[in-house]
Amino acid sequence: MTSGLGLVLLAFILSEPTVAFVPIGGGSSSHVSITGTALLQKVSDTCRAVADAAGHEFKPTGSSPEELVRACLGPTATGEVSGAKFHSALQEIYVQNGLVDRDFVNSAPHHFNSEAFVEGRTLILEGVASIKANIRNENFQAARETLGRVLHTLQDFYSHSNWVELGYTEPYSALIRPDLPLENLADVGTATCADCASGSCPNQILPNILREKKLTSGYIGIFSAAKPKGKCSHGGAGDLSSSAFPRGGISKDEPHAGNLAFHKVAVSVATAASLQLLEDIRLAAGDNDFLRMMGIARSSVVCFVIDTTGSMSDDIEQARTVVYQIIDSKKGTQDEPSEYILVPFNDPDFGPMIRTTDAEKMKGEISKITATGGGDFPELCLSGLQLALTGAPSSSHIYVFTDATAKDIHLKDTIVALIRSTKSTVSFFMTGSGGRRRRSLSAGGSFNDYKDLALASGGQAIQVSKSQLPEATDVILDTSTSALVTVIQRARNPGKQETFPFIVERSLTNVTIYITGAPSLTFKLTDPTGRNQTHSEVSGELGVVQTVGNLRRIRLHADTQMGKWQININSNQPYTLKVTGQSTITFIYDFVEKFAGPHPGYAVLTGRPHAGQQATLMVSVMGQKGPSSITVRAVGLVTVSDANAVSNGTTTDMGDGNILVTVDAVPSGEFVVLLEGTDEVSKSEFQRQSTTQMSVSNVNIQAVVDSSAEPGIPFELPFSVMTHGPSGLCTISARNDRKFPMLFPDSLHLTSGQYSNATLTITPPESTLSGTDVTLTMDAKSASSGADSNYVVLRLSVVKKITDFTPPVWEVVSVLDDSCPRDVSKCASVHWELSANLTDGNGTGIESISLRQGDGTFSYTPLNATIIQTSYNASCCSPIVEFIAVDGVGNVGKCYHSIVRSTGSPSLSLAPPLWLCLLVLFFTMTT
Repeated sequence: MTSGLGLVLLAFILSEPTVAFVPIGGGSSSHVSITGTALLQKVSDTCRAVADAAGHEFKPTGSSPEELVRACLGPTATGEVSGAKFHSALQEIYVQNGLVDRDFVNSAPHHFNSEAFVEGRTLILEGVASIKANIRNENFQAARETLGRVLHTLQDFYSHSNWVELGYTEPYSALIRPDLPLENLADVGTATCADCASGSCPNQILPNILREKKLTSGYIGIFSAAKPKGKCSHGGAGDLSSSAFPRGGISKDEPHAGNLAFHKVAVSVATAASLQLLEDIRLAAGDNDFLRMMGIARSSVVCFVIDTTGSMSDDIEQARTVVYQIIDSKKGTQDEPSEYILVPFNDPDFGPMIRTTDAEKMKGEISKITATGGGDFPELCLSGLQLALTGAPSSSHIYVFTDATAKDIHLKDTIVALIRSTKSTVSFFMTGSGGRRRRSLSAGGSFNDYKDLALASGGQAIQVSKSQLPEATDVILDTSTSALVTVIQRARNPGKQETFPFIVERSLTNVTIYITGAPSLTFKLTDPTGRNQTHSEVSGELGVVQTVGNLRRIRLHADTQMGKWQININSNQPYTLKVTGQSTITFIYDFVEKFAGPHPGYAVLTGRPHAGQQATLMVSVMGQKGPSSITVRAVGLVTVSDANAVSNGTTTDMGDGNILVTVDAVPSGEFVVLLEGTDEVSKSEFQRQSTTQMSVSNVNIQAVVDSSAEPGIPFELPFSVMTHGPSGLCTISARNDRKFPMLFPDSLHLTSGQYSNATLTITPPESTLSGTDVTLTMDAKSASSGADSNYVVLRLSVVKKITDFTPPVWEVVSVLDDSCPRDVSKCASVHWELSANLTDGNGTGIESISLRQGDGTFSYTPLNATIIQTSYNASCCSPIVEFIAVDGVGNVGKCYHSIVRSTGSPSLSLAPPLWLCLLVLFFTMTT
């Protein structure tokens, strides 16, 4: 079912040869294997199509994500390419796929258990509609999360039903085609299975069920052994019903002696079905947006949050200059930003968020911003930052320009939660004193709040005069680059003299050191050979020092010595240190917790790790030639503000760069992840550090979004809160980035060690556009444990109820190919033509038309016409054409036409009748 390239690319996520339907970390392999095979094949297919259209060859040099991304983005672009975004996108899909086994363990429709075929198909169809709507609105993270869940449900059909026992080896089209009925379903009163005392019989399905091709699935009992008389069970240790007559089970989740052949077929068909679903999404989204959803993009997104009050005219002009410089200097390189985001704010307004992939459009948008009104009173800075954090992709670099403190300081905890959830880096450029008179003493915070947020995210808090701002913005040029990594980051408050060692390995280029602190701060930098340079040497043996405001920026020379460096900093005032560079050696991570059930595994924590317990991380390492080129020596947690608090973890190699890390003694206070190892390509040691600070909590809050919301209809979200600290009152706060009305209790009484349950209700207005993504942040703070709190960040999609399930319809009007010669060598100078009409009936209207195959000229009349007339003209050397039409809700109609004889040469006769066009949905494509 997969191409050779797809199988090669899968190597970096598969650790064992056996494929099974179990969650991540829960067995010899997982749903990840099936999902990964389909995703990587479809990404490869899409990259190849994009490369063909651009006129270059798609030819990965190896199987690593870096090599795939480089081949996909184009071999002629200069600069380093990191596969981290692609790997992170895959992980988001895998995680949500696995969480179905935890969050919906007892939901029959999510697994096609208990003959819940109608309900299971509804989940798939609603999920696909939500994915397409999210992509249209560029809400790619929400699309990925839903995609993971939908793929799990789709794949489970082939493992949990008797589809393969009935002899079928192709996907069941009706599951993803709403225009086809679900046929031949066994009713609840029909016995379907024979008894299997051993629990591992080759085929328990009754002969009459097989003969009549009746569709059934296994019943599962998590809390009870009860099931309808004569029905099949799911089977396995976690299924109580498998001990009730008829005993056994028909699940093909994992291979055993009784089901090995059926298991292999189920894996194959589940993979083919996943490919079909992905192809439908790709056709609806288009190749470029499909790749953006999958994290195939250059560099980090460049995001500006700009104060637009009257005193900010100089700052706005400098931000405009930086954007122009980024666009002009990085065009055509791997450092060219994949997307630009702009969020203005003042008081009383903030937003709207402007986002575009078009560099020239961003130039136009930022040129429109003017400084008007107000002064330097506190502004709605954090409201603008919240909009940026919820709208920008994860791991973005966000730059805030302001000369005023935050009036909306009450959002600070929400901002911290969003920073931790998205792992984005926020840097502030402050051109005021931060201590100006305010409208009232409680109107806002101070510039120290910005410094706290910058440190929490791994960013910079740069305080300069307005005349110095042009020099300070070099930081933006440094960080708006591909393959950016952090080597070390530390903070000291109060300041003290201290020496900080760090390693520079051969793969690390453009090494830059940033120090923020008081003007009296001094430093001495020493390389591995003993050469040194002090703060007073602007241009020395080791690098060039730039001082502006509270920032020292040290750019090391290109011939940087490899090995162990150190920098000694001396100041009695607070200061920060950060060392960055460019390298494809990096890692991504998540804090996880193990869950039990029929399919146990690991789930990503949605908030802070639990205090008083081991911390568990899933770390994925990427190297120059993939994970095999990296040897990890140590992974631990280190506090940014304490020289001695380092907690090394116990590592378990999960295969292909995936490492399970267990830390027994979690540091108190804020900490980051530190990874050390050896680059086997250059045989040199390296170190990397995460940027986002984290801490533990005694409070735990849990909530799961199980479906999309509809405009105008209240959406209920159950949530649970528990504390391991003292019993008492817990305050609840919740905010969403769309300002949709919400109802929730403002407090709960917690009994230590027990969950308290409540419900939040959010109501999207009726005018909400389909595909709108809502980011909901909930915070639970224990009144009896000081400031101890925890959070959960959830994404909710708002999708209008779909009533249009009919794809666009093509009808061929005429084909003129009489002049095409039989002699292929003479085809270049002769052309053929095709005319066709396209309609959408009473549907949502045609949204886009594209040419999928063919090298000819394609044109069509306006899309808002009742009948759209299309025409195609091509050389007889290009005898095949394929059109794609997508309607307003993502239904895909395909038209394929060929003038090729069965012998393979151009012909005057048509393969199909002249007046017909082969109309297919993606779902009926051959695999």
